[in-house]
Amino acid sequence: MRFMIIVKATKDSEAGVMPDEKLLSSMQKYHEELAKSGVLVDASGLKPSSKGWRVRYSGDKHSVVDGPFAETKELIAGYTIIDVKSRAEAIELTRRFPNPSIDGKAGEIEVREFFELEDFGPSEAVDRFREMSVGKAK
Repeated sequence: MRFMIIVKATKDSEAGVMPDEKLLSSMQKYHEELAKSGVLVDASGLKPSSKGWRVRYSGDKHSVVDGPFAETKELIAGYTIIDVKSRAEAIELTRRFPNPSIDGKAGEIEVREFFELEDFGPSEAVDRFREMSVGKAK
């Protein structure tokens, strides 16, 4: 079972404030523990939305909208992907996730389970995804 731990953006992360050594150290130790236990798939921080864009769709038409984006509570500042045996294991690991905010201010993470190809019914598209190795757990 794969889960994404989503670090919610804050005013500081959107302003480009870099984490201090204390926060970097706590994140490094946490992720090192995940790696040693074999459950870490990927992890990274994201630059502020001012460096990004969104693609908006209306039927077959689309447009590109440059950041920044106003609602920080809807933005992501980083993520960690884990591959574990159960939801209970994922909950236990995420309870140990360090406070991701700068200077210990209010912060939030959200945890979401990935769909696996097995969650979908049989179809040619699912078979093609399998051939591409997309959506496979490690």
